Amino acid sequence: MPLFPQQDTSIVKMKMKKILITGASRGIGKAIKERLAGEYELVLHASSPDSFKYDIGKHALLCADFSQPEQVQHFCKQLKKEHGDLYGVINNAGLTIDNSLLFLPERDIETMLQVNLKAPILIAKQAAKIFHSQQRGVIINMSSIIGQTGNAYQSIYAATKAGLVAFSKSLAQELGRLNEQHQIRVNCISPGLIDSEMSAKIPQIELDKVMSNIPSNRIGKTQEVADLVAFLVSEQASYINGANIHINGGLY
Repeated sequence: MPLFPQQDTSIVKMKMKKILITGASRGIGKAIKERLAGEYELVLHASSPDSFKYDIGKHALLCADFSQPEQVQHFCKQLKKEHGDLYGVINNAGLTIDNSLLFLPERDIETMLQVNLKAPILIAKQAAKIFHSQQRGVIINMSSIIGQTGNAYQSIYAATKAGLVAFSKSLAQELGRLNEQHQIRVNCISPGLIDSEMSAKIPQIELDKVMSNIPSNRIGKTQEVADLVAFLVSEQASYINGANIHINGGLY
């Protein structure tokens, strides 16, 4: 009889939860990828594989141009077919085309509505079907402070981001009524001025004006938004549902 009992090698390592991150190639999306990697199995989205300037490693890749309705539909079908064990969705992909509404081409209006609002809604719909069968899951929609404050030359962008907040709150209530025993949560994050490619395009005079209204006296970091996402997808946030959480240094 051996002096020490042998270790049980039959124990199977617990499978990581799987999370989709849209717009994962840069900015906040890239920071979220870096923060969640190692803790979760990730499905990364960008408009094309060439969008990624970093090695995605062993993570799965799903590409689609969300401005094209047929590509969004195909993306959702792929999500169901290839990732039926999905646990979380971070709807982060978005864009802004700044212009006065008086001179904004209708195609640009359609593009922002499609990318910022319709695509996240359809992805959330597909995810909710997967989550309903598992009775658990997390959806986080990335809104913006502009969705609450408004901003000149960003009226359509503001409308799409405000729509995401209303959608998130409504979907959280709806899923709660469909099944009282489920553990499905839907939340929204509204970043303020964050150091990213989007904020880098702001003229310095406008940037100074915004900075003067931030009580924290600095621009936010993409890593700080990623940390908030990591908390919201964790079990520590299990009682946070239907919320819109601001991360803006006090800017209103």
